[in-house]
Amino acid sequence: MAKIGQWNTLMAIEIADRGLMLDGGPHGLILCPTKYLPEDAEPGEEFRVFVYLDSEDRLIATTEEPLAQVGEFAFLEVVSVNPRIGAFLNWGLAKDLLLPFGEQLGRARVGQKLVVAILIDDRTGRIIASQRTHRQLDKSRPLYDDGQAVSLFIAEKTPLGYNAFINHRHLGLLYHSDLASPLEIGQTVEGFVRRVWPDDRIDLSLDASGYERVASLTDDILEALRNNDGHLEIGDKSSPEEIRRVFGASKKAYKQALGALYKKRLIRFEKDSVHLVES
Repeated sequence: MAKIGQWNTLMAIEIADRGLMLDGGPHGLILCPTKYLPEDAEPGEEFRVFVYLDSEDRLIATTEEPLAQVGEFAFLEVVSVNPRIGAFLNWGLAKDLLLPFGEQLGRARVGQKLVVAILIDDRTGRIIASQRTHRQLDKSRPLYDDGQAVSLFIAEKTPLGYNAFINHRHLGLLYHSDLASPLEIGQTVEGFVRRVWPDDRIDLSLDASGYERVASLTDDILEALRNNDGHLEIGDKSSPEEIRRVFGASKKAYKQALGALYKKRLIRFEKDSVHLVES
């Protein structure tokens, strides 16, 4: 069964004037135009396609890559505004994505970029965007383990830090105090769940926690030392930005890893540099 607004693997059933008709299950046959298919495409083959509605609300399949699919969040640019129905956003496909006036938090302007949820409108069955992103969030209790690796979509800057969507399902917070440098709205980064509170609030981090974080970072430092003739110009007094750029870790985590290596007598310090102790 083809899922509207998502990627599908569908079998070609028959040749049509403009392409191949794919088996959409209960949705019937879905056209995939010739321009999206290999020259030797034939019935009986399966194709990975994105299924959505064309300008006449007919189901159509494409191999073009949208910026997001139904069930996800995205940071999309307003390309036009229709004074009767709403704004249209560029989501990477031939047909722009509608952001109805009723789903806006303020009047959208051409050129503006907005954080939106991609969903299917219950009333019309069409794929739309919504700035009311809470509609997309999973209302069930978040069942994450402390230290679990997750994908984070940076949604909003707040006085405390950045609100981020976790795996496109839940909302969590990255604190300013834990970040080496600012993040960008719409950015997707790999992060970790620090803690899930009893009231379902979720604290996040860009670093793995505890021993796992330090152990992984010590290995990275040792490898960097061996690849650089046994010394690094990045010491415990280096800037957080430089440490993040080279090792992808916070200054706090880097200092903890250096401390662990020093206790094992694997490294020594000289001014602002770190040196590998010869065995």
